[in-house]
Amino acid sequence: MSATLSVSPLLFASHRQQHLPSPTHVPNALTRRSFLFLSSTAPLSQTPPPPPDTTITDRVYMDFSICPTFLRPISDSDPTACPDSFLLGRLVIGLYGNLVPITVSNFKSMCTNPSPSHSYRGTLVHKIFPGQYFLAGRQSGRSDKAEVRPPQYLARNLETVDPKAFLLKHSRAGVVSLCLSENDDDDDVKLDPDYRNVEFLITTGPGPCPQLDNNNIVFGTVIEGLDVVTAIAAIPTYKPAERIRQLNDLAGFFGDERAQNARATWNKPLKTLYISDCGDLKVVKPSLSPPSLP
Repeated sequence: MSATLSVSPLLFASHRQQHLPSPTHVPNALTRRSFLFLSSTAPLSQTPPPPPDTTITDRVYMDFSICPTFLRPISDSDPTACPDSFLLGRLVIGLYGNLVPITVSNFKSMCTNPSPSHSYRGTLVHKIFPGQYFLAGRQSGRSDKAEVRPPQYLARNLETVDPKAFLLKHSRAGVVSLCLSENDDDDDVKLDPDYRNVEFLITTGPGPCPQLDNNNIVFGTVIEGLDVVTAIAAIPTYKPAERIRQLNDLAGFFGDERAQNARATWNKPLKTLYISDCGDLKVVKPSLSPPSLP
């Protein structure tokens, strides 16, 4: 008789378990592989870019005066003929010549040009936005309106398309900026192939103006005369009633050109405020802006 060989089920089960991978072995292997893969493909830590160079390389001054009656230029040699004018105060502006050299050079030329017809001297502060900023240096092509007429030799400002020129923010009072988004020069002037934008704004505080950031070029700061900036911001301006604003919006929606002409008078100072004098101040040694400055 042949003997039958019986295999215990427990022995068979233990034999199968010896050939199956451990359930904890696969996840551990995948974790190690994932760690090695991520370590080899992780990007190297990049050093942050250097901060914008706010070294004050140049200084200019601007005297602001008020004519309580009117401002009517008599001739190019005497653009600020107002017998009753009085000096409101002087601003000393530090310029960031290393950061935006073309913008600074053009602004400085407009302050130092000996010809009154081609400088900021005798031109109006034409808009004041209370608690935000004021505008000056507007171009209309008409000398009888006491507005700017830049000289032909000013350099074409290629910094208006350079992202590095828009790094600084309008974070406090006294920031000096070249108007791009807020520019309101006449359209006929802008279409001139020799057009050079020299309109500028100065923030009045007390808070920042984030709506101006990334759209206008900050090129300087007021280092003396913030009290004058505060005095300018306190000058009353023309503010239309809410109903007039609504009617103006409706007229603009239907394409009425008179709506835009009417808006040009909004926020104009009710007193004739103008730049009575401006010029260059020698910088013996360029200085760094204090940490609190933009």
